[in-house]
Parts: sequence; structure tokens; C-alpha cells
Amino acid sequence: MAAQTFDMIVIGSGPGGYVAAIRGAQLGLKVACVEREHLGGICLNWGCIPTKALLRSAEVFHLMERAKEFGLKAENLGYDIDAVVARSRGVAKQLSGGIGHLFKKNKVTTIMGEATLSGKGKVSVKTDKGTEELTAPNIVVATGARARELPGLEADGKRVWTYKHALQPPHMPKKLLVIGSGAIGIEFASFYNTLGAETTVVEVMDRVLPVEDAEISAFAKKAFVKQGMKIMEKSMVKKLDRSADKVVAHIESNGKVETMEFDTVISAVGIVGNVENLGLEALGVKIDRTHVITDAFCRTSVEGLYAIGDIAGAPWLAHKASHEGVMVAELIKGLHAHPVKPESIAGCTYCNPQVASVGLTEAKAKEAGYDIKVGRFPFIGNGKAIALGEPQGMIKTIFDAKTGELLGAHMVGAEVTELIQGYVIGRQLETTEQDLMETVFPHPTLSEMMHESVLDAFDRVIHM
Repeated sequence: MAAQTFDMIVIGSGPGGYVAAIRGAQLGLKVACVEREHLGGICLNWGCIPTKALLRSAEVFHLMERAKEFGLKAENLGYDIDAVVARSRGVAKQLSGGIGHLFKKNKVTTIMGEATLSGKGKVSVKTDKGTEELTAPNIVVATGARARELPGLEADGKRVWTYKHALQPPHMPKKLLVIGSGAIGIEFASFYNTLGAETTVVEVMDRVLPVEDAEISAFAKKAFVKQGMKIMEKSMVKKLDRSADKVVAHIESNGKVETMEFDTVISAVGIVGNVENLGLEALGVKIDRTHVITDAFCRTSVEGLYAIGDIAGAPWLAHKASHEGVMVAELIKGLHAHPVKPESIAGCTYCNPQVASVGLTEAKAKEAGYDIKVGRFPFIGNGKAIALGEPQGMIKTIFDAKTGELLGAHMVGAEVTELIQGYVIGRQLETTEQDLMETVFPHPTLSEMMHESVLDAFDRVIHM
């Protein structure tokens, strides 16, 4: 059978791949997208989306428990974990189906199977029906990443889970150990803790949410502890002794090893890129610690071959992947494209309280040699936050004292994952403190705290 010819072949249909394919097709390119598992990749099927559905159920349950505060009555509260999971799977399925619809609408050829780069500009796909050969002058690798497995801490799906098992739990944990307090670890800790699991989080770094601003991490930790979580920082799980109904964890902390018993362990110790069995090395593509080395435009060392999203390195965020997908499609079409600046990409964590940030932390700004001005505003000073019954939180802004440039913004509290975008746009437009101060924020909203935090950095705060 003759090889099918395309202008652009995308390997992987996650938030990087499917967006690249659609943008390419919009620009008039003939595009094929190869997917070995589910359209939408990990994000839609096993990551961002289903976790947010679970966390929403936990949030509603938590609010029901607080009914009395709002003058409401809710008695005999409970939940059905299977129904909670079923809702989450339904949400994922709806969106995954939506990708198929978008591919049809944009005339992207979908090929379900496992892809290998069989040569420059060539892709071989193993499908149910045999092997299909495809050729294109431009190939985009968007194969994503998977959970990192540490020796001795590997998941077995029974008592020791990865994020995938945690999304479809074989049982409801009573005593849970979460290894790692990045976004994935802390979101699952938050979900299961809210539903009543006695939760312990072990973090090897000196604080939870280690990529966040230290002050925000400390605030979040306080809230987690208040909710009953046990947080162990500068600690390491050395080994797990497994039996049918429990796991004994050997945890090293302050030079001492103690054993603790759990019925469930979730391992969330980072990710590794899916670089194997693609034929990358044979083509001469440079790979460093499971990530493909690219330039600012996602170009690999091989002409016509691009790598986007998680496989191309940090930050490992769906929205970074999507943006890179658009950029690469536009480059292939010959348009003028702008590289994605990692420091302008917001990070969002949907634990309770939520955490969101963009740009430099206070420590990083100082390290970079900036003379800085820092503003803070607490949720307790905001009318809308109090009316919502969400008075716990803080917004922190960091400015260059000389130029007024917004260097970073960091938030913890209700709905901050939605608020952060205001600062993201501000940074994109190279806004100064003056622009932000002169902007009229609507009242009563949580967004007013963004204004006050800016005012505070320049000693002009009103409501504090």
C-alpha cells in the first residue's frame, strides 16, 4: 500500500497535539494526528479534567458540611464514591468525544495506533488492521509524559497507586499516604482528605508546593494542617512493605527513619517524558533525562521535526503545550510566530484553598538582582470573600522598584485559579504598576484584592 502523504503529522492528541493539528488544518495544511489510546491524551482523560470534576464533588461536599454557617440545613450527609468517580469519567468522556468532533469539522485525519519515526519525514503506524506508512515534511512529536516510578515505590493498583488509580479508586482510603506535594500530589491529598481519609503528605523539599512562593506555600500548609492533614517536609519514603490490606512505609525525617502504617499510598513524585520506542535516537534527536532538547521554537536537532508539551520539558502544563502547538503549526505554515515564554505561563493548583501564580517568586526576583516592591492583600479584607464564606487567602504582587514592571503574582484562596489571568494579561501587555492602579476593578468582586495588592506594594492600600 502506498504511503499516505500529508503536510504535517502530529504524534499524540493531548492538549499539545490536538491543538497543533487543528491549527495546522485551519491554516490549510493537510494534517494527520496519530493517537495510541484516547483522543485528548492524559489531560482530558486521566489528568486535568477528571481531577477537577472529582475536586468539585469534594468542594460541594465540604460546603454541605458547612451548611449551618449559611443558614441552611443539610442532614445525614454522605457520598457515594462510585457515583463521584462516574461523574468524573462522564465529564472526561464528553470532552474526549468533543476532540473527535473537532477533528472531523477541521478535516484532520485521525489514525488510531502506535507511531514510530521510520526515517526523516516518515511515520510508521501500527494499527488494528496492520501497519500504515505516512510521510510529511513536518512532524510534531507530542507524546506527553507519564508518572515517574521510584524503585521500591512502584504502583501495583491495589494498595499503591499512581494518579490513574486514584482517579478510579478500587477502594476509598481510610489512612492515606501521598508521596510528593506538587500539584498532582496535593490535589489528590485535598480530595481524599475532604472526603474523610486521614491523610499524610511526605515532601522531600523543605516545603509543600515547592515551586510556589515560600509565603504562599506556608499559608497553604497552614490551611491543610487545619483541615487535618499531616504534612512531613524534608522527608523521604525509603521503602514500602506491602501486604494484602496495608502498607508499612519507612519514612526518613531529620536523619531518623520511622515506620507508619497506611491502607493506601499515592505516588506523585514527578513525571518522565514518553520518548521511548519512537525512533528518536536513530534519527539523531538529542534527549536529556527523558526530554527532547528543542530551541525556543520547539525545533529539534532534526530538520522538520518538532517536539511540544511535556516531552519538551518544563513547565509541564497543558496550556503551555497548546500554545506551543499553535506556534509550531504557524511556523510550519511560514507565519511569524512568537516563542512561548515559560516565565509568562501561570501555574494553577486546585486544592482547597486553590493556589495560582505567574512570574518570579520573591526569592527568585531577589536572586535575579532586582530591587523589588512587594504588596499583599488578605481575603479577610474583601467584602465578596467574606460574603462567600471564604475569608482565608492572600494575594501577593512583586514589582521592579525601578521600572514598575510586574515581576510576579502569587495567590492562595477561593477561585484564585480564575483570578490569576488578570495578572497574566498584565504581564503580556507589559503593564506597569501605574496602569494597574488606574484600572477600575468592579465591586464587589474577589478581583478587587488584585488592585489592593498592587496599591499595597506602593504604600497606597485602602482597605487594610
